[in-house]
Amino acid sequence: MILPIYIYGHPVLRKPCLPIDSSYNNLDQLIDNMFETMQNANGIGISAPQVGLSIRLFLVDLTLYDDPNIPCIKKVFINPEITEEFGELEKQNEGCLSIPGIRSDVIRKNKIKVKYYDKHFKLIFDELDGLYARVFQHEYDHLNGVLFFDHLIPLDKNIVNRKLKPILKGKFEELYPVIKN
Repeated sequence: MILPIYIYGHPVLRKPCLPIDSSYNNLDQLIDNMFETMQNANGIGISAPQVGLSIRLFLVDLTLYDDPNIPCIKKVFINPEITEEFGELEKQNEGCLSIPGIRSDVIRKNKIKVKYYDKHFKLIFDELDGLYARVFQHEYDHLNGVLFFDHLIPLDKNIVNRKLKPILKGKFEELYPVIKN
């Protein structure tokens, strides 16, 4: 089932999320619905707050890329943590399903060490790099109430803030089901 995506201005996107355990009600169905929602919106990542839930869960799907430098992964991340950021700082253009039509260059470390539970609640430790690390960091930020433009330098943040005003007024192209503020 395709879920509506919560749009910038809704308080759920700024609320820190709570961890879950294996007894979380209908978790498998939620995960399936989130994958379907992300695919319908042509996304490569989606977090629980983006579908209105303040829980520490997100999904990443990089299977659309035909690039040997990008891992072909489709994964669930439950109660994730970034344990270390290292490598080089890299600038790359980012967008967000909850902030339709707005993109900006964001600087992030290109390598991270993480731990998380998979959908079977097996604890995983991993080292990520490149686009995989970037998408993980972007979705991880959502679990802490942080949006990609929070990372921008002041000049770029001012430019994005002007573009956000129409979204707050509900003026944007709705390419998938949404819930506005």
